Amino acid sequence: MRQLSPTGLKDRLAEGGAEPLCLLDVREPWEYAHCHLEGAQLMPMASIPSRLAELPKDRDIVVICHHGGRSQQVALFLEQSGFDRVHNLQGGVHAWALQVDPAMPRY
Repeated sequence: MRQLSPTGLKDRLAEGGAEPLCLLDVREPWEYAHCHLEGAQLMPMASIPSRLAELPKDRDIVVICHHGGRSQQVALFLEQSGFDRVHNLQGGVHAWALQVDPAMPRY
């Protein structure tokens, strides 16, 4: 599993390209409703094992949570489940708000 900094993710998103990133937000629905990265797909951590078939194995997946702990656990689980293009967003949406988007609500 690779770690991706908020500024690194910002750069990757700005590059665009033919193959968009899969932004996987593993927080709870109330957290996602409070703030999230544009284009992120909500899939709470507890639902991941039963929803693996919904995730692409042929694209980079960036796993996102509040501070980076839950997303790291999910990223490791995804790797153990055969996904090899997995990244953890270091510091989660909290770090994204501090380093990239100060207008993003924090909690």
